[in-house]
Amino acid sequence: MSAHFARPDRHPALNGLRDRRMLRELAYVDGHWTAGDAGQTFEVSDPASGAKIGWVSKLNADQTTIAIDAAAKAFPAWRDLLPQERTAKLRRWYELILEARDDLALIMTLEQGKPLAESRGEIDYAASFIEWYAEEAKRLNAEGITSHLPHAETIVRREALGVVGVVTPWNFPSAMLTRKAAAALAAGCTIVAHPSSETPLSALALAELADRAGIPGGVFNIVTGDAATIVGRLCQDSRVRALSFTGSTEIGRLIAAQCAPTMKNLIMELGGHAPLIIFADADIDRAVDIAVGAKFATSGQDCLAANRIYVERSIHNAFATALAKRIGELKVAPGLTEGSDIGPLMHERAMQKVEEQVADALARGANCLAGGKRHQAGPLFYEPTLLTNVSDNALIMREETFGPVAAITSFDTEDEVVARANATEYGLVAYAVTKDGARMLRLGRKLEYGMVAINRVKITGAPIPFGGIKQSGLGREGSRHGIEAFTELKYLCIDTH
Repeated sequence: MSAHFARPDRHPALNGLRDRRMLRELAYVDGHWTAGDAGQTFEVSDPASGAKIGWVSKLNADQTTIAIDAAAKAFPAWRDLLPQERTAKLRRWYELILEARDDLALIMTLEQGKPLAESRGEIDYAASFIEWYAEEAKRLNAEGITSHLPHAETIVRREALGVVGVVTPWNFPSAMLTRKAAAALAAGCTIVAHPSSETPLSALALAELADRAGIPGGVFNIVTGDAATIVGRLCQDSRVRALSFTGSTEIGRLIAAQCAPTMKNLIMELGGHAPLIIFADADIDRAVDIAVGAKFATSGQDCLAANRIYVERSIHNAFATALAKRIGELKVAPGLTEGSDIGPLMHERAMQKVEEQVADALARGANCLAGGKRHQAGPLFYEPTLLTNVSDNALIMREETFGPVAAITSFDTEDEVVARANATEYGLVAYAVTKDGARMLRLGRKLEYGMVAINRVKITGAPIPFGGIKQSGLGREGSRHGIEAFTELKYLCIDTH
């Protein structure tokens, strides 16, 4: 147990943990908990209250190399396990996560701020990727090819790449880790993961459970500390054969440039700026439900959030009025408060960006029908906000929005709104609400996004290929396709003459 657990300034809600060993503050390298040589730490605090949760080890570049050493050393044995042996260990990890669901959710809400119900949902979501890839480990089949050469047998098989670097964000601190790590581990790769310094405790708790599940030392490593230092070393080391990153497009470009000299496989889930298109034939109550779900989950701090809401002109006013009413009913409170819908933003930088976007939209002629300012619940809480008549030139319509602010504008024709929705560098997900079946199919083809949701919000899950096009990323996560980036195709040609 952490020596700091009894500190008087530690968050009192941690006393609710059923298993205090879930609160880990040391990095996890080669099957051991380590403070690193320097013994430096950084604080993790609750964005809702500012109360301290933990003091986590701050590892440096040389200690990152030690983690890569461990992963490289562990790789041959992990790769050479029978697939069903890897399956058994991943399956046990999945079971332990479900057993520890309440503790994992509590830790997540404390360090990330999202409502406890959302945290519980994320733990289930995170576990589902481990369950899925535990089964996929047994399905990396070789394929025979009809030979084009005389007296030759030709075979193609997928082989594990080696060490994989994993870099995860603060908004989904458990699910983003398991979605990447489970696929790589199932393929036979080993992992060096760097979680966001805002939310490292969720990753370390998952490492505790991986250790209990019998995943061998060196196979799954968590390196905590400064992102530039740790990720820079992951990019530079030629033994790291793939790097999987979720975060902003800006940082993704920098990582891609740093990885170029070593020609790594890159899997990147980057920024999103999702449109939600509501046509006049939509049921308004249903459209409001979809808008609230697509915009305000995780307090709007989600790359899948519907940031640009386009409403056909004939129903614009009725929809805006109904949405403003629903927004006014959302409960703004710390994530541990029963019934909380909107928690705090992650940090002051996020708050300042939201304020800048709202002020810019109002200056360009937008109207504010709900919210529009900081909430009295605390310094990092922002009122759920609805802006209408928002110009396409406003910052909020051009930049990714990470906050509880919905921006509405009207449109007249399908072709017009599709062109406006596509006029962005992003291409992660798009939403539409319509009863017209033919239109649904047209939108599925015409919207330039990796994922399109029609008449619903929830579309993600372990069986589907998650990812975007354009500046929203490279590759796919989840589904059978999600394992491919962690493998290399090998062609075998055998003379039989």
